[in-house]
Amino acid sequence: MTTVTRRALALASAVLLAGLLSACGDDQPEGKPSVQGLTMKEWSEPASYSYTLESGGGEAPVGPIRITVEDHKVTEAHGLDDTGRRVDRDLPDDIPTLGDLLDELGRARAENAHITEADYASDGHPERISLDWDENTIHDEIGYIISNYVPEAG
Repeated sequence: MTTVTRRALALASAVLLAGLLSACGDDQPEGKPSVQGLTMKEWSEPASYSYTLESGGGEAPVGPIRITVEDHKVTEAHGLDDTGRRVDRDLPDDIPTLGDLLDELGRARAENAHITEADYASDGHPERISLDWDENTIHDEIGYIISNYVPEAG
């Protein structure tokens, strides 16, 4: 898969912790997007790795999905709860790599989305990404939590 579709983003919305978007508070100047996380270390997506993805926001929840990436392509995905299994079953081609998620963050920043935040691990891989495309649009926000990242040795 090379892009994360808006349909997949809407379906992939779930289990967003209240604190994920708490940074959307009143301390942001009106009309200015939030750009936390711009100090990430240089990180290159390895060809092969695995990780767990949870996402939330919008209307449709998605629980954790364990994802395996080989040669920069999702080769396995296992939903760890009912919502994750539903996405795995119904939209297998829309399950993102970490590169896809970072591309989506880059597009949001390029399009001056209202919220474009990310937190990174010490090695530079993303651990959390929060997007809100339009301040005045309901249910267009999305948050991703990335955990259990394991690069394949090689």
